Amino acid sequence: MRNTIFIFFACTTAVLIWTTVIVYSDNTMRIIACDVGQGDGILVQYKTQQVLIDGGKPNGKIVPCLSRYMPFWDRTIEVVLLTHPQLDHFGGLIDVFQTYTVRMFLTNALDSDSQEYRVLKSLVAKSDTRVINPVRGQKIRMGLITLDILNPTKEFLAQKTTAASQVPQGEGLGYSTSNADPNDFSLVAMVRFGEFDALFTGDIGPKISDQIARIIQENEHDPIEYLKVPHHGSKNGLSSGLLEALNPQVAVISSGKKNSYGHPHQEILTLLRDQGVSILRTDENGDSIVETNGRETTIKENDQDFLSRLRLQMK
Repeated sequence: MRNTIFIFFACTTAVLIWTTVIVYSDNTMRIIACDVGQGDGILVQYKTQQVLIDGGKPNGKIVPCLSRYMPFWDRTIEVVLLTHPQLDHFGGLIDVFQTYTVRMFLTNALDSDSQEYRVLKSLVAKSDTRVINPVRGQKIRMGLITLDILNPTKEFLAQKTTAASQVPQGEGLGYSTSNADPNDFSLVAMVRFGEFDALFTGDIGPKISDQIARIIQENEHDPIEYLKVPHHGSKNGLSSGLLEALNPQVAVISSGKKNSYGHPHQEILTLLRDQGVSILRTDENGDSIVETNGRETTIKENDQDFLSRLRLQMK
């Protein structure tokens, strides 16, 4: 019995040591588009620092995905970014806030009358999480990773929203209402790591896509490496203007297998292929992984390579 216990603890210690070696010695940033079904849930990770962008529906898929890639002892997520308060983006964050400590929550102030959103608001209110409502022009830095906010603008929020409660401006959750399309409120962020740039777009439509394209063109931006295609590949998301301005290497589409919306739409797939963009789809590839050291980029279609290296290190 004692030998069995000793072997168990020895194996556990070995796993911990080798996992630590892999996580801390690897100078690559990973972007994992989790297969959360018809929704968005994307983990950006560098060593033990994480940015989680959306959490998918409340279907129990986001936390298992995080567990596959985050060190098992790491129970803190530095930044959670909710693009906008629709169920296929915030629903899984209920499980996230129940499972992990979240240091900073980036989201717009738009409210939702869904029961699930009330649950999320309650969890956030009871936590020590700092809530920030960023707007275009703001930068959030986390070590070597920088998030540049491109949408929404202060002007758009002033014109389209009405404050529903007295909350300090820029620091609340669900305190404003609007009759406008909630997709247009999507937080859009350019994530930068060395020379690597990745654009995360929520569910923006063509009008906002074209606005962001003009920003990119005005700043003479180099081609980016990674694009999260807006609105799960809907034809009412990515515009040709934004795609031409970005000229990305890889486009990731997060959608559910055989979903009732027909996402991704053929028009968007054709648009991407005609420009020679590599396409990763969670409905076909499962978890889709892109790795970078800040200069070179590697595309992977699932987590088998990472898990294989972990197993080899443990032998």
